[in-house]
Amino acid sequence: MKAKDRIESQALELLTPVLEAHDVRLWDCEYTREGRDWYLRLTIDKDGGVTIDDCEAVSRDANEILDKSDLIQDAYTFEVSSPGLTRVLRRPRDFENSIGRKVDVRLYEAKNGLKEFTAVLKRADTECVTLGMEDGSEQTFDRKDLALIRLAFAG
Repeated sequence: MKAKDRIESQALELLTPVLEAHDVRLWDCEYTREGRDWYLRLTIDKDGGVTIDDCEAVSRDANEILDKSDLIQDAYTFEVSSPGLTRVLRRPRDFENSIGRKVDVRLYEAKNGLKEFTAVLKRADTECVTLGMEDGSEQTFDRKDLALIRLAFAG
């Protein structure tokens, strides 16, 4: 297991009680390098949306646990944020949590005359997604053919 994956996994294990205590769920955990700087990013969500107060409270409590654990030896910046309204779907749980919602889709290559469109996510697994199209039909796309799939802005 890569050091990056190990740190993400151990950070999640350490921080799960903090997430539960603040009644939020994990959307993403990423340990990444940008230029010379390292970042540990925790993206949280909850029904009704995450507030700045939620992010601050989780950040404060999580930071304390991370400092005590000495999990990351290098200097890094810790960030806690919401996934935003148009969050990208990546992992199986992202898709599971988004069933029945409108999504924006971009394909690498056009299929049935479509390359970019909005549809309703009906079903998803590790291989494909089934979408409810505007005309009432359902179409299934291989996940490998999706350049991007994210929640559509409903505003």
